[in-house]
Amino acid sequence: MFQGASALNLDAKGRMSIPAKHRDALNVQCEGRVTLTRHPDGCLLLFPRPTWESHREQIAAWPMAARAYQRILLGNACDVEMDGNGRILVAPELRNAVGMQRDVMVLGMGSHFEIWDASKLAENEAKAIADGMPDALSNFSF
Repeated sequence: MFQGASALNLDAKGRMSIPAKHRDALNVQCEGRVTLTRHPDGCLLLFPRPTWESHREQIAAWPMAARAYQRILLGNACDVEMDGNGRILVAPELRNAVGMQRDVMVLGMGSHFEIWDASKLAENEAKAIADGMPDALSNFSF
């Protein structure tokens, strides 16, 4: 299970270091082979390759009514490998598609990660808090 937030920077070439706390797990789970793709919410998703392959099969089987979402998820998927320093290259097309600048946040979401432009994530979280808790969470308590 991947969890937690990490503030990172993209370098001049668009490379991002995988947070040290997750690097070993990714090396064991998938030998550093991961897949990046777009998410409709405006972030990138990073999956260990075996996890992505199972999602990819499910997405490919969606009906034609979901074709636009297939394009977003499958059409933008990019297989990458961690280098010897634990970095991955985030393709310029993916960075541009989600407005990713230098400062990024990596969020562990269980089986995968979300990668956000830091300022965009802050805006989305502030809006979510201002909108209040959704009805689906009305019975949730800490």
